[in-house]
Amino acid sequence: MKNALVLAALSEAATGLALLIAPSLVARLLLGEELSAIAIPVARVAGIALIALGIACWPGGALAGMMTYSVAVTVYLAYLGFTGGSTGIFLWPAVILHVILTVLLARAVHGEQIAV
Repeated sequence: MKNALVLAALSEAATGLALLIAPSLVARLLLGEELSAIAIPVARVAGIALIALGIACWPGGALAGMMTYSVAVTVYLAYLGFTGGSTGIFLWPAVILHVILTVLLARAVHGEQIAV
């Protein structure tokens, strides 16, 4: 069972990394279609989520997986906002929410390390 979980975690994290780096290539290879302009940021956020899922499935990694996701999504969404990429009405509220979640998760990680 543990070997299957490790294999699944590595596979999902690798797919997530590929989506983060080359989302159109992954879409073309998996679905046979190119991504439209707006689908690229969405695919990258999905890639971040898959990487975090892979980390979360690693032994003892649920908190680390959520921390990875929250930090990476915060940085990526803020990057989109600052570069004038795809910016909707909820972009900055989402960035602020993820900053708050990141701080709360960091406090949880810090508390977990102290408790050990």
